[in-house]
Amino acid sequence: MKKIYGNATEALDGLLFDGMFIAAGGFGLCGIPELLIDAIKAKGTKDLTVASNNAGVDDFGLGVLLQTRQVKKMISSYVGENAEFMRQYLSGELELEFNPQGTLAERMRAGGAGIPGFYTQTGVGTQIAEDKEHKDFDGKTYILERGIVADLSIVKAWKADDTGNLVFRKTARNFNPPAASCGKVCVAEVEEIVPRGSLDPDLIHLPGIYVHRIIQGDHEKRIEQRTVREG
Repeated sequence: MKKIYGNATEALDGLLFDGMFIAAGGFGLCGIPELLIDAIKAKGTKDLTVASNNAGVDDFGLGVLLQTRQVKKMISSYVGENAEFMRQYLSGELELEFNPQGTLAERMRAGGAGIPGFYTQTGVGTQIAEDKEHKDFDGKTYILERGIVADLSIVKAWKADDTGNLVFRKTARNFNPPAASCGKVCVAEVEEIVPRGSLDPDLIHLPGIYVHRIIQGDHEKRIEQRTVREG
C-alpha cells in the first residue's frame, strides 16, 4: 500500500466531505497538523465537527478553520488563547461540547481500540454528567462516556518510516496517538521520513497499522506565549 504522498492536498484527496467528523492531534500549538489544516481550509470543506483538545490560536492551527466558518462543532477541553473560538461560542455561532481533558483522550483511545464506551467518575455531579447514564460500582457513582470514532484523523509526528510507524517528540506526544487511532482513515504529517528498519521498534509510539497516508513537510515552530524577564 502506498502511504507516502507529495503534499497535504494530495494526501487528503478523496477523503474530505462536508459535514464530516475530524479528530485532530496537538496541544496548544505543540504537535498540531498545521499543513493538513491549511489544506482543509483551501479545499473549503464545511460543517465540520472537530475533536481536539483546543483550537489553536486565531491565525494558526484549527483557528484558521474557525475564521473561515468551516467548523460547525468543536469537541474540546480548552478554549485557550483563541479569541475567535470564544466569541463564536458565546454568540451561539459555534456548538461546543466540553470534555474533561483525560476523558477526551480516553474517548479517542477507546474508539481506536474498538471500545464503544467506558465509565468514569470524572464529571459526576457537574454539567458534564447531564443526560448521561449513571452507574454505581463499589459504592461510587460513574458516568458513561462514549468512544470517539472519526471519519478522518489528522496528526503530526517527528519521524515516520514508509510503513507509517510514527515517533512523536516530547510534548507533541500528547493527543496525537489517541487521535490517530480513532479515525477510519489517518493522515500524518511528519518532519522526517526515514528508511524502513531504521526506527528502534521499542521507541515507536504508534504502529503503522493505524496510519494510511504520510507527508513530509516544513513546519513553523511557534511559541503560544513567550515570557521573558526584564533585562
